[in-house]
Amino acid sequence: MKKYNVGIIGATGMVGQRFALLLCDHPWFNVKILAASGRSAGKTYEEAVSGRWAMTSPIPENLKDITVLDAVKDMEDIAKAVDFVFCAVDMKKDEIKALEEAYAKLECPVVSNNSAHRHTDDVPMIIPEINADHLEIIEAQRKRLQTKKGFIAVKSNCSLQSYVPALYPIDQKFEIDKCLVCTYQAISGAGKTFERWPEMVDNVIPYIGGEEEKSELEPLKIWGKIENGKIVPATSPKFTAQCLRVPVSDGHMAAVFVSFKNKPSKDEIINIWKEFSGEPQALELPHAPKQFINYFYEDNMPQTKLNRNLEGGMAVSVGRLREDTQYDYKFVCLSHNTLRGAAGGAVLLAELLCAKGYMD
Repeated sequence: MKKYNVGIIGATGMVGQRFALLLCDHPWFNVKILAASGRSAGKTYEEAVSGRWAMTSPIPENLKDITVLDAVKDMEDIAKAVDFVFCAVDMKKDEIKALEEAYAKLECPVVSNNSAHRHTDDVPMIIPEINADHLEIIEAQRKRLQTKKGFIAVKSNCSLQSYVPALYPIDQKFEIDKCLVCTYQAISGAGKTFERWPEMVDNVIPYIGGEEEKSELEPLKIWGKIENGKIVPATSPKFTAQCLRVPVSDGHMAAVFVSFKNKPSKDEIINIWKEFSGEPQALELPHAPKQFINYFYEDNMPQTKLNRNLEGGMAVSVGRLREDTQYDYKFVCLSHNTLRGAAGGAVLLAELLCAKGYMD
């Protein structure tokens, strides 16, 4: 695989910092550009994140002295300098939409962690193991944008990465009728650490703005199909969700209750999980976990602290599958929200796009 020059737009935020760590020694990607708001522009990356570095690993040595550019004012220079950009900016939704389309129209593909374009009907929202076929919509998007190379591709909400991978493969065979999910989400999902958010210590907040709507609607786009140049969301399964913020640094857990139109056995479900893989595994992409879904038989597993970093934080952990009195089954899921759920999922998406020729 050839080397691609890449930029990180929003490099100073928590997800941007995670991108920096994942990309600093990537075998395919060379970080050429770091960009953020005008407040950080002109500073070295080390200066720009001084007092704000939220990762447990130090700032990568090869990125410390890169001068941060202005993501808006320097857009044309950034687009000329890189093959594509990762985007993780903290702006209003309309501003993010405009920013990402502007980069795409400058023939600079955008791999986005932001939610702004998740429901744009010709923008693929990808979990690489599940709906890689949705990348085909890029051709229609390029026609709308009048670009040859530029496009936008997004990853889904971080909490979905725990339970959607567990639900999708069993739905393909046994057809899920309805699903109730309750997510227990880490504070890094809000871009926080305990030092910055002492109110979260010894506390649970039963509300995360917009999260329940995302948890109920985004899976249907992932389940959807391309028709006449648009991704048409599926109408089933029916999802209902409740989302809580819990005092955990990293790792989103989900309690899942599910009913089927054709109820499988417990062994059938576990075997589907164990055997399930997708294009990232077939293509042996650098950030693809070898075993995507890992089932734990112990009653007290998976645990956030023990299992969130499984396979570099890119695998999904599942456990406690058992029959339920109101639904057919219930189980728990876990994924690392800033790795599989955010920057890592976007890097895997970019690897998939490169392997399939969309960045050339």
